[in-house]
Amino acid sequence: MLTSFRKMHGLGNDFVIFDERANSLALTPVRIAALAHRRRGIGCDQLVTLSLTREADVLVRFFNPDGSEAGACGNASRCVASLLWHENGKRHSTLQTKAGLLSAYVGEYGEVTVDMGQPREQWQDVPLAAEHDTLHLPLPGDPAAVSMGNPHATFFVEDFSFLDQGHSLEHDPLFPERANIGFARMESRTKMRLKVHERGTGVTEACGSGACAAVVNAVRRGLAERTCQVELDGGVLRIEWGSNNHVLMTGPATVAFEGTVDLAAYPS
Repeated sequence: MLTSFRKMHGLGNDFVIFDERANSLALTPVRIAALAHRRRGIGCDQLVTLSLTREADVLVRFFNPDGSEAGACGNASRCVASLLWHENGKRHSTLQTKAGLLSAYVGEYGEVTVDMGQPREQWQDVPLAAEHDTLHLPLPGDPAAVSMGNPHATFFVEDFSFLDQGHSLEHDPLFPERANIGFARMESRTKMRLKVHERGTGVTEACGSGACAAVVNAVRRGLAERTCQVELDGGVLRIEWGSNNHVLMTGPATVAFEGTVDLAAYPS
């Protein structure tokens, strides 16, 4: 039996979205990894499932290409909010995620704002393997760490020559759940250039939660204002760390195509 899916992206950060609101699709980690494979599957930075819940408009789960589950994904959350808007015409929606409830709003021109909640700055919340000052981690390059529902470490750099170290940094023993590794170059106090090595994925064209984390860490370091434009390889996000301590992320969400797939053809 063929199963429908949508392929969407936020600034090139791409997702395969399966709708499980009618019935479960038994998407095991092995099957998710096979579907996410760019040569032998559909291919994506993350696979996303939608399920029914009484707590919000939809329950959203995010899975890395290796089949592991992520707590949050800002770009995927924007895509889901846009999808719901096209379904029901409601510009406001609430998403239930592993990281908590996220509210989203679709603007007049289709741009989507997601409230990513409050950043978590304590070492045990990132989490780190031991107690350290999250503003200055004991790693070469002096990164700062924060959780946006998933662990992030941000390196403030002059260039991106250390980008190839993302994989080894992701797996550093300091990060018991691994970490997303961001490399941020400040262009001004209201603009940064960012590249992110995503946990379980590698370098992507955009990382929404990584952009949020980079701005939060830049503000904590005294390098940026609380509203900042973040330029990624795939485009620009607007990040605002509000006075209520919540981080708002605004950017586009695009449907690439819709299709069907025979799930039984993939290992379970």
